[in-house]
Amino acid sequence: MGREGTREAVREGTKAAMITCVVSAVPTLAACRMVPWAKANLNYTAQALIISSASIAAYFITADKTILESARRKAEAEYRKSA
Repeated sequence: MGREGTREAVREGTKAAMITCVVSAVPTLAACRMVPWAKANLNYTAQALIISSASIAAYFITADKTILESARRKAEAEYRKSA
């Protein structure tokens, strides 16, 4: 796996993190405004942790899958080349 595969993984992971950030921020912020329990117990730090942990998880999961897919494609290409 070369630089191109790593760049692709970073690009895909960043896209997934940005989408997850928006998707998790909307319900989190809405719940903290409307749900009495969330309003009473989730301060700004807790809200930020919920949103950022989802984004971080999405980044690493997507980047890992992309790296594995790139390595699989490279191994397949080398196998076909040698056969």
